[in-house]
Amino acid sequence: MNETMVCAVGRVATQPVYREMASGPSARFRLAVTARYWDREKNTWTDGHTNFFTVWANRQLATNTAASLTVGEPVIVQGRLKVRTDVREGQSWTSADLDAIAIGHDLAWGTSAFRRGGKPETAASPASPEPNWETPPNDSAESSDASAQQQTEAALLT
Repeated sequence: MNETMVCAVGRVATQPVYREMASGPSARFRLAVTARYWDREKNTWTDGHTNFFTVWANRQLATNTAASLTVGEPVIVQGRLKVRTDVREGQSWTSADLDAIAIGHDLAWGTSAFRRGGKPETAASPASPEPNWETPPNDSAESSDASAQQQTEAALLT
């Protein structure tokens, strides 16, 4: 599908608003993205134009966004750009929204501590044991190979 994917680097301009909807959790906040450039005449960095985007997050991303972000924090948002134009009371206006796929703190400005969020509970899922993905030590691998070979031979004989 043809969609405009963007990555915006800016600061949280409004406190995230969290809502429980019929389709699942939703959160939104405004993102301020200010261009900066080197002004040779002043020999300093200068702020340019500021663009504001409404960032929309859904499902688990919405829950984590509401719990993690506050006004003024530097963030990076990746998502689908949606530009809307409307007429209200004779005034034409345009808004740019980002349907977020990923949101994270911009670590160029500070540190962050990642905490894995809790999984939503499922009603009827029985607890299954965690598989053992570790490779057994060599001596036990040889004995388990021999045991597996014996079981295979016994199955073939019956």
